[in-house]
Amino acid sequence: MRILIVEDESKTADYLQKGLRESGYVVEVAGNGFDGRYMIEEFEFDLVILDVMLPGIDGWELLKLVRSKGATPVMFLTARDSVEDRVKGLELGADDYLVKPFSYAELLARVRTLLRRGPPRDTETFLVADLQVDVLRRRVTRQTDRIVLTNKEFALLHLLISRVDEVLSRSYIASHVWQMNFDSDTNVVDVAVRRLRAKVDDPYALKLIHTVRGMGYVLGEAP
Repeated sequence: MRILIVEDESKTADYLQKGLRESGYVVEVAGNGFDGRYMIEEFEFDLVILDVMLPGIDGWELLKLVRSKGATPVMFLTARDSVEDRVKGLELGADDYLVKPFSYAELLARVRTLLRRGPPRDTETFLVADLQVDVLRRRVTRQTDRIVLTNKEFALLHLLISRVDEVLSRSYIASHVWQMNFDSDTNVVDVAVRRLRAKVDDPYALKLIHTVRGMGYVLGEAP
């Protein structure tokens, strides 16, 4: 398994490279955003670990580049710990977000989880009322309108529509969409649902994504 670390703090980068190599991974390091862009464009990796604040090109832009190439897992490893930053990273398509200072044991566990995640079974088409989700082509439509979603918005919608009429808790959604455990007081899931509704529900008379107070969210023709 090949891992790319894009990290401008040399001590952190060396520490991660040494630890992950001892754990059996092939590890490359880029010390700034420009080098990170070159590595991402020229080589294939099984996982990319990104800092946010980088010289040259920041981690947000590098994540967009990774996503333009495919579904390679991306973990943010950064000192930026606000909910807004976590939401931004996850909405842009990051698979995990770990805040510095961190435990190496926790980082390694998250790395292993991301790397052993199997490819999705993109063979289904879901239809609820006038909402259609073609998982194979990653195409979402309502009526005759094409709806463009981010990777995480699509994953959230896929989860909701695959469990139609079933109330899903915030913690369940967080663990299945982001493979992360969030504190109970975080609003990451609420923000993500609000953004999804803005595209899937707000322009249409029939609302399909419903809040069940004290429980979570459900997708269906009736709450």
